[in-house]
Amino acid sequence: MKTGKDFLLPERYSFKSIWRITFPILVALVMEELLGMTDTAFLGRVGEIELGASAIAGVYFTILYMLGFGFTIGVQIIIGRRNGEACESGKGFGAIGRVFWQGVWFLSALALVTMVLSYFLSPPLLKGILKSENIFNAAVVYVNWRVPGLFFAFMTALFRAFYVGTRETASLTLNSIVMVGSNILLDWVLIFGHWGAPALGIQGAALASTISEGISLLFFVIWSISTVDKVYGLQKVVKPIWKELKQLFSTASWVMVEYVLNVSVWLLFFLFIEHLGEEELAVANIVRSISEVSFVFSAAFASTAATLVSNIIGEGHPEGVIPIIRRVVVLCVVTMLPLLVFFALCPRLIIGLFTDIPSLVQASVPTLWVMCAATVLTLPWNVYLQSVAGTGDTRVCLRFDVVALAIYAVYCTVIIGMLKSSVAVCWTADGIYSLCIWIQGIIYIHGKKWQGKKI
Repeated sequence: MKTGKDFLLPERYSFKSIWRITFPILVALVMEELLGMTDTAFLGRVGEIELGASAIAGVYFTILYMLGFGFTIGVQIIIGRRNGEACESGKGFGAIGRVFWQGVWFLSALALVTMVLSYFLSPPLLKGILKSENIFNAAVVYVNWRVPGLFFAFMTALFRAFYVGTRETASLTLNSIVMVGSNILLDWVLIFGHWGAPALGIQGAALASTISEGISLLFFVIWSISTVDKVYGLQKVVKPIWKELKQLFSTASWVMVEYVLNVSVWLLFFLFIEHLGEEELAVANIVRSISEVSFVFSAAFASTAATLVSNIIGEGHPEGVIPIIRRVVVLCVVTMLPLLVFFALCPRLIIGLFTDIPSLVQASVPTLWVMCAATVLTLPWNVYLQSVAGTGDTRVCLRFDVVALAIYAVYCTVIIGMLKSSVAVCWTADGIYSLCIWIQGIIYIHGKKWQGKKI
């Protein structure tokens, strides 16, 4: 077998091709991140309570969403593998449609169960972890109006997994523009009460996001019916097949747990910060929203890495994995550094997009600088994590997260719970978490224990 140094990557894995796949994913993720950012920007003009509550409730909802989203990442990895195998063998792409439909059945059931459980369990859970009664009441309102959108969100993520796994990402950009445009308009109408609508505040923000995700799903359905080649078999409904569901779940379940843990990091952080005070929580929410902009760049390249790694292994060339990862990392660093430098040089300009409260703007500047520094020092962490997932060894990714989360929790307990540090100092925990993931990913990928993994 050729080594990574000797192996010549095909043209479809060139820097240009990697960027062509990544760019629509990047635009889609940036646009979708604007859903949360729009809520923050509008609610930042309503009050600190609403702003802080949306942080807690938003992360709480994201944890529920990650159950389905993590599953779709598993679907994406398997679709990528089947796509690579079909390209290499020429036996056809019908297996991709079967994988997609098994995802539809599983995610539909998961959405229903999650919505029912959330209705009964979310209020007591939030009551038990929140100190402020005002923030608790606002958070419950947000969650109750946001959770019904889980079905739309899960199905939209499944369509995205299909398009990314088959390396046909062009539709993602247009879909995201439609969704975010709808959300901005609906936020403006429902939060502040324009066009004769009642001013619903935080309830309006949740309702706007839910409706926007429904519009996004409708777009994907219409687009897929109109444009997707029948060779993939999406147009033919496939009944649940227990054997294939079991195989799919064996890969995706680890990603589901991993993604829930990954977002739980944010919930843990915000719960610590909430006990410092309502202003500190508002500052953390503002900087989190800004940090998500840089994170989606990392996530876009990471998603591309997972797909390309899975594809090239399916083609029978595992020696191409490390060269692909290196190329993705280079593009990730080159793309993200200018953005982070801009954030650091113009902090008040960026923060001013999220709030017009002078005290919050001033208090957020040091935390933003720390966020930029921590991100620069750990830029490739997500690429390595998702590349490991792309090899099919998703259980290892979960192990990485457990180790990193344990270290993160201890660190937060000391600097926030015991030392009561400023929000800026507390934000160094984000860098610690990312560094733990990155180190483990490097060791695993270069150790090549993933070779021979079947999915």
